[in-house]
Amino acid sequence: MFRKVYSAGIWGIDGFLVSVEADVHNGLPGFQMTGNLSQETREAQERVRIALKNGNFFMPPKKVTVNLSPADVRKEGSAYDLAIAAAVLGAFGLLDSPLLDDAVLIGELGLNGEVKPVKGVLSLVLAAREGGLGRCFLPKENAKEGSMIEGVEVIPVTHIRELADMLQNPERAKPIGRLPWEELERGFPGSGGVDFSELNGQALLRRATEVAVAGRHNILYIGSAGSGKTMAARRIPTILPPLSREESIEISKIYSICGLLPEDAPLVMARPFRSPHHTITSTALAGGGRIPRPGEVSLASGGVLFLDELPEFSGKAIEILRQPLEDRVVMVSRLHGSCTFPANAMLAAAMNPCPCGFYPDKSRCRCGLGQVKRYIGRISKPILDRIDVTVEAAPATYEEIRGVGENESSEAIRSRVVKARKIQQERFLGRAQEDFSEKGKGQSQIWFNGEMGVREIERYCKLGKEEETYLKEVYDQAKLSARGCHKILKVARTIADLDGKEEIQRIHLSEAVGYRSLEEKYWQVNGD
Repeated sequence: MFRKVYSAGIWGIDGFLVSVEADVHNGLPGFQMTGNLSQETREAQERVRIALKNGNFFMPPKKVTVNLSPADVRKEGSAYDLAIAAAVLGAFGLLDSPLLDDAVLIGELGLNGEVKPVKGVLSLVLAAREGGLGRCFLPKENAKEGSMIEGVEVIPVTHIRELADMLQNPERAKPIGRLPWEELERGFPGSGGVDFSELNGQALLRRATEVAVAGRHNILYIGSAGSGKTMAARRIPTILPPLSREESIEISKIYSICGLLPEDAPLVMARPFRSPHHTITSTALAGGGRIPRPGEVSLASGGVLFLDELPEFSGKAIEILRQPLEDRVVMVSRLHGSCTFPANAMLAAAMNPCPCGFYPDKSRCRCGLGQVKRYIGRISKPILDRIDVTVEAAPATYEEIRGVGENESSEAIRSRVVKARKIQQERFLGRAQEDFSEKGKGQSQIWFNGEMGVREIERYCKLGKEEETYLKEVYDQAKLSARGCHKILKVARTIADLDGKEEIQRIHLSEAVGYRSLEEKYWQVNGD
């Protein structure tokens, strides 16, 4: 007999439907699997055979052939076990139910018939919905996670015998309830106990961080150790807008595939903050491997990628960020195909100005000019060009450290950030709708000032006569490149949005120019 059921697999961060076909016929007894399978997937034949035996299913000695289709896509992992077992039972005539015709079965089988949890359930359930299937049988531990996808019934399973019982008695196949989004939000603990009110002094550092977050500009902190660089960066998530349901699901897909979802929550509710150590490899940072998996830049998508002690990272690791920072995606090509990982993260980086950390304070710095030049030179110009805001963290005074005055809280800063971002989204959405109605171009993918290209800068960063004259003076005196000029305009646009102004004024340009001045101060050290 022949029986077909459905399962799902993962390539990159996306799921795809897999047809599991089983055929039982007379011949030399055996169990054969085909369909471009990895070693762990092929081993399912032994797991399934023993699990069915221990589940008290009697199967005559016959030839069993199982095929996983499509055959041109590599099948990885053990999530196909449950579907293979159901297909084999159906082919033997021991299990048949109309529920299987509209269902996807996902789960690993233990030798005792227990159904074990797997990774990437969100992507797998999404694949079922996109394939027009309305029901998923999942391991009990994955059921809450899978239930967050609307339009699909999720039925938890703990044992192969339980699955057989539900299929033979459909009234027992009860789908799990979906947790309301409002309940998940109420259960979210919030900022994790950190707040910008804990950062004393450093008014420039706080302001630069607010500007960078409001326009989603990449930011670089420069200063001596202990000046507050890391402290400011770690509080960036507290001034970011809360996640929407769609953003949470997209981020959770990545974390589910990597097995990093919180144990007590079916979705990631906080914006990611990833801070990899400087010994990280380029593959771990950008993603890849024999079986392509997301890297740190993808795990930070929707949040912040913080690179502390930036010059200590390997040159290869830093340079590999060029394309992700520009395109907001990571393309990984392998023998069996290519996949795309999101890299839609804000970059925050921190560094000392020299190996000892005290340059240009000659009373404390013992580094030679050559040492300073080599240390600063580890950050290449192409990477620096992708950072819109650079700010110096000056050493805090004793009065600032011990000050008892109230600092502005993260909540107050976040309210301004949310307002500025709303202005940007309305601006870009409105223009995209105009383009669609006039030229049929479709909706723009730009939502923040930091993402603007040359065309958007010309459209949204128009200057008055006084402002144009001022920017020309800065351009000539500082010998700016075209990219440097555009960086100033993008940041000035964000500062104007924070100020609630439609037009960019000179004061906005002046502040934006100040966030670029450190490039001349430190990266032109070789000209001293």
